[in-house]
Amino acid sequence: MEYDVVVVGGGPSGLAAAIKFKQLCIKNNKDFSICVVEKGSQIGAHTLSGAVLETRALDELIPDWKLKDSPIKTKVTNEKFMYLTETGAIKIPTIFLPKVMHNKNNYIISLGNLNIWLAKQAEELGVEIYPGFAASELIIENEKLLGITTGDHGILKNGEKGPNYQQGIDIFSKYVHFAEGCRGHLGKEIIKNFALDINSQPQTYGIGLKELWEINNEKSNPGEVVHSVGWPLDQETYGGSFLYHLDKNLVSVGFVIGLDYKNPYLSPYDEFQKFKTHSKIKDIFKGGKRISYGARALNEGGWQSLPDLVFDGGCLIGCEAGTLNTPKIKGTHTAMKSGMIAAEETFKALLVGRRNDKLDTYQKIFKSSWAGKELYNARNVRPAFKWGLKIGMLLSGIDQNIFRGKAPWTLSHHVEDHKSLLDISKVEKINYPKPDGILTFDKLTNVSFTSTYHEENQPGHLKIINEEIPISYNNRHFDSPEQRYCPAGVYEIVKDSEKLKLQINAQNCIHCKTCDIKDPSQNIRWVVPEGGGGPNYTNM
Repeated sequence: MEYDVVVVGGGPSGLAAAIKFKQLCIKNNKDFSICVVEKGSQIGAHTLSGAVLETRALDELIPDWKLKDSPIKTKVTNEKFMYLTETGAIKIPTIFLPKVMHNKNNYIISLGNLNIWLAKQAEELGVEIYPGFAASELIIENEKLLGITTGDHGILKNGEKGPNYQQGIDIFSKYVHFAEGCRGHLGKEIIKNFALDINSQPQTYGIGLKELWEINNEKSNPGEVVHSVGWPLDQETYGGSFLYHLDKNLVSVGFVIGLDYKNPYLSPYDEFQKFKTHSKIKDIFKGGKRISYGARALNEGGWQSLPDLVFDGGCLIGCEAGTLNTPKIKGTHTAMKSGMIAAEETFKALLVGRRNDKLDTYQKIFKSSWAGKELYNARNVRPAFKWGLKIGMLLSGIDQNIFRGKAPWTLSHHVEDHKSLLDISKVEKINYPKPDGILTFDKLTNVSFTSTYHEENQPGHLKIINEEIPISYNNRHFDSPEQRYCPAGVYEIVKDSEKLKLQINAQNCIHCKTCDIKDPSQNIRWVVPEGGGGPNYTNM
C-alpha cells in the first residue's frame, strides 16, 4: 500500500495531524492521501490520561467543536492543592501556585472518548483509519525512511504460521508521522537509527496509574479538580495525586511517580493504593465502586529532553517526542499543536513535489510556537526536584512565580531513570498493607478491569536480551524490582528446580512501557504484540 502521509498512532497528536492535513487538502483542492494506523483494537482502546484539557489547540483545529457533539462537557469549577501528611493535609491556596497550574476555563474529560470523537471528525474529512494494525518495523533505504510494516497476525509461539496467519503489510509513504505516545516502539528505533537525541538530555519519565470510580451522588462535585503531593511518598521521591470529578457521578483518581525513584522496594501501584486510604481521600469512595483501571508511562523531560523531531522521511509528534508540560500536568494541547504544525509543513512539502526528505521547518516552527514556548518556560520545574520535594517546590516556585519561566539558566535532569536504583543493602524494605478488596485492590484483580487480552499462543512481546541478568544482577542487587515497578503483575520470580527464574506473564501486559524504561540494565525490550491486543479502556 502507498500513501502520501502515514500517521502511526491514533492519539491526540496523530489525529490532530490527520485532521489538519485533510483540512488543508480540502481548502486547496488537493487529493493527497493519508491514513492512520493504530495498534489498539479501536481508537481510544489504549488511551489513558487524567485528564484535564486545555482547549487552545482544539480551538485552532476545530473552532466550532462545541457545536459538534463533542465529549468535552465538564468545565473546571473548583480546584484544590494539598500537601498530605500521614495524618492530615495542608491546603495550599491557589494564589501561591504557579499560574501554569491553574485550571480556569479547562475541562475534565476522558481522553479516550475525545480520541474517538476526533477520529470521527477525521473520517468525515476523508482520513482512512485502521485500528488493530500494529506498526512493527521500519522500511529504511539509503538512510531514508520510506514507510512502515505492520505486524503479522497468527504467528505461533514457536515462530510457525498458524491456521489464521495473515502477513503484515508494507505501507510506503512520502512522509510518516510517528505518534505512538510515550516510549513508542518505533519511535525508540527512529531516535536510535537517526541519532536524534545526540544534542538533547536523556528523557526522564513517570508512571501514571488511574482508576475510574462511580461514587454516591452526594459526594459527586462535577468540575472539581484536586491535586496533592507528599504522603505516602517520602521527601526524595517525585510524584503526586489527582482527583477529577466528571459528570454522571464519575471520578478519576490517580497517582504519578517519577521513575527516577531510588528504593527498589518501592511499588508505584501499592503507593497508589495506599494513597486512597488517606483520611482526606477515602471518604469520597465510600459506597462507590471502581469500574476501570489502567497505567501508562509519561514523558517528564520537557524542553531539555526533546530529541531532534525530524529525519529523512518523517517526524516525531506529541508524546513520541516528549511534549508534555510537566508543571501544567497536561500534554494533550501541546501534542495536538505539534501534530498540526507537522501536518502544515508536510502539506507544503508535498505541494512542491518533495518526498522522504527532512521537514526542518516543522522543528523550527514548533519550537517557536506557543507550545514550544510553554515547554521552554517549564524547563526548570522537573529537574528542580532532583534535590527532593521541599527544595524542588522552592526552586520551581522561584522559577515560575518570580522569573515566569524565563530564568537565565537551564537546570540539568537527574541521571537516567534506569540508573537511579540503589543496591538493596543501602535501603529499607517497604511493607505495604494488604488490599481490602473494597477501597484497595491487588494487581491482578485490577488488571481484570482493563479488559486486557492478548492471543496467548503468539510470540512474547517482552524480550529478555540476556537471560542470566534477571537473576544474576537484578535479583542480587535490587531484589527483582520488575515485580514491583510493573503495574500489571507481568513479572514474577519463581523457583524452577530449586533455582530462581523470571517468569513473564505477557498476557497481563497493559502496554504502559515502564519495564522498557526502568529495568536497571536495560535488558527488557518491549515490542508490539499482534495488533488489537492489550488493554481495551473505556471512558479512560
